Amino acid sequence: MPPTPSPPSAAWLPTGDAAFGSMLEAVSAARRRLRLEMYICDDSALSRRFRTALIEARERGVEVSLLLDAFGSFELDPAFWAPLARAGGIVRWFNPISLSRLAARNHRKLLVCDDEVAFVGGYNLTRDYEGDGVTRGFHDFGLRLTGPIVAALASSYDFIAERADAPHRLLDRLRAPGFPSVLAGTGWKLLLNLPSLQRRGINQTLLADLKAPGSVDIISAYFLPNRKVRRALVHLARSGVRVRLLLTGRSDVPVARYAGHVLYDYFLRAGVEIYEYQPQVLHAKLVVLGNAVYAGSCNLDLRSLHFNYELMVRLEDPAIRAEAARLFERDLTRSTRIELARWRRDRTVWMSLREQFAYFVVARLDPWVVRWQRRLLR
Repeated sequence: MPPTPSPPSAAWLPTGDAAFGSMLEAVSAARRRLRLEMYICDDSALSRRFRTALIEARERGVEVSLLLDAFGSFELDPAFWAPLARAGGIVRWFNPISLSRLAARNHRKLLVCDDEVAFVGGYNLTRDYEGDGVTRGFHDFGLRLTGPIVAALASSYDFIAERADAPHRLLDRLRAPGFPSVLAGTGWKLLLNLPSLQRRGINQTLLADLKAPGSVDIISAYFLPNRKVRRALVHLARSGVRVRLLLTGRSDVPVARYAGHVLYDYFLRAGVEIYEYQPQVLHAKLVVLGNAVYAGSCNLDLRSLHFNYELMVRLEDPAIRAEAARLFERDLTRSTRIELARWRRDRTVWMSLREQFAYFVVARLDPWVVRWQRRLLR
């Protein structure tokens, strides 16, 4: 009888210091191949440590492949990674910048070492994420993974890297992009959002899970979900299911935060609990519901759910879920609850106008620009 497939082994990385330390340790231990994928990379001491570690890996014969989003890392001098290229590493820029190529962005964050260990989460390779998320640095989450899911993550990296220079045309949204948006094994699913009407694995799986979740706890840095997700959350709250949203009280993208405020009244009237994280900028993406937990790069906003390349892992390990629930409760103690009566009382005309304008930019103008740019490439 063949052996029963084993579930993945996972460990939470609840601070930037823990995540980067564990990642650098894995890079130093790699002997065959490294794949690193980032949305934002800056010129900082942290990035230089990673550059040195990757060059040292090349010098001991490890294959090294790096993929950076051209828009997310726009401020980084391309020469920063030239030493790695000279050492024989592969350096790719996803969707090189031009007026007609700003729409499709690779928002994923992933490190795969020797096809044996992988790291996912919301951490970008910048100084902003160094710290504990309380006294300094953005607050985020990551996961260290081993087991069969690692091979799936490696394959997804290879697929995205091959598409780095693709034009990402409008018609691409009407056809399957050649890679599944859901890969599954015992106790895990790898969920991908690919810019195709047929490949929104994160959105589709989340909606399915929201049909009978027991309870729903969500941490989201940028919260502006599509109508189906909004309605699902409101329906659950009205039917007596406890729904808690932990959102950002301090944001690195204020327009996104203001846009999300437009939905507060709608959710609060339905009985959804809303909290705002106070100590630092919140950048985490976490969903805990039913017997599952989601973590990865995808925000619950329109751009992540519909237009970006994203990844989330969905795990059913009771210990990992319990730890995620503990992290959520811990963060609630560092957050302020938003009460409906006070929320309404504190809204000034200026605040409402600012939020409505932000909502127009994020929920109306940005999607229109994306579609316009894709029409240029038909």
